[in-house]
Amino acid sequence: MKLKFIDEFRNKKLVLGFAEKIKEVMPPSQINIMEVCGTHTQSFFRFGLDELLPRELKLIAGPGCPVCVSSQGYIDSAVKLCRDKSVVILTFGDMLRIPGTHSSLEKESACFGNVHIVYSPLDCVRFAKNHPDKKIVFLAVGFETTAPAIALTILSAKKEKLRNLFFLSSLKTIPPVMKELVVDKRLKLQGFLCPGHVSAIIGTNAYEFIAKKYKIACCIAGFEPLDILEGLYLLVRQIVEKRPQVMNQYSRVVRPRGNPRAQKIIARVFKTSDAYWRGFGSIHNTGLKIKKEFGVFDAESEFCIKGESQGYKATKSQCRCADILRGLISPKECGLFSKACTPENPIGPCMVSTEGACNAYYKYHK
Repeated sequence: MKLKFIDEFRNKKLVLGFAEKIKEVMPPSQINIMEVCGTHTQSFFRFGLDELLPRELKLIAGPGCPVCVSSQGYIDSAVKLCRDKSVVILTFGDMLRIPGTHSSLEKESACFGNVHIVYSPLDCVRFAKNHPDKKIVFLAVGFETTAPAIALTILSAKKEKLRNLFFLSSLKTIPPVMKELVVDKRLKLQGFLCPGHVSAIIGTNAYEFIAKKYKIACCIAGFEPLDILEGLYLLVRQIVEKRPQVMNQYSRVVRPRGNPRAQKIIARVFKTSDAYWRGFGSIHNTGLKIKKEFGVFDAESEFCIKGESQGYKATKSQCRCADILRGLISPKECGLFSKACTPENPIGPCMVSTEGACNAYYKYHK
């Protein structure tokens, strides 16, 4: 479908038409599809698409919120750095209110005043140049979408010969965690609605192993109502016809090879490593760590932060964010949801971030 303007992607007649097409091809049995991206979850409820689909089509929210999947240990490491008077923390806004074991960046900032929000990683270079007497630490959180900008920032810092700017990496990659979800028999997944933003960087080819090896249908989709419904329609058809493959509904943005230039920049600065995911623990080669060549910018080395201190830590909290991120339960099945845990008083990260499933359910589907 070739449309040009945003109003066309929200055309009520076209939206209802695709909803009917999905109903026509749906079998009587249940189909389980996971939307990996948190933005898909937000859009799905924001536009009320859940009310248009048959009950047999079950959409499961996945671990597509980079802030949410950052481990408890990572948050605790950032909180600890806040208490160093020589340090200034720079971060994206969603990180402020994520609860650590005993505190949060928001609470520490109220005490020490050394946490600042930035809107682009490149802002860190200017900030570091303007504050040469401070050690500036950027909380590098995100997936493949964010990694190129952070890599460019590190290259810029090297060019400027900065020695007071550091990066605490919690960057993660999406395809390997999708493998973890596929092999979890409790989920009984039959298809993935793949993330548009991430796919613009890594391309459609990155998901081929899921369709070929695990026989799971994949479709990359955009974030407007028609994008999502067309993506779901293509997935349901694949599942019904038993011909799993990787389809690209978002072809206006995503190419088979993705963005080779962005991939090259990531590879220039980062190396793959094991990474801790909230709810999953350690997953092999899902993290991006700074190469030794750029080690002077690595906060782990500068502040002697042990890798294990960023690791997965189980807590005794009744918060079930870990199960929600794995797709084992919906937010409404958590006993704290909309009662003790709200956006004003978040107990878990899934309620804090605008890409978190609990946040989406509370805002649009409470």
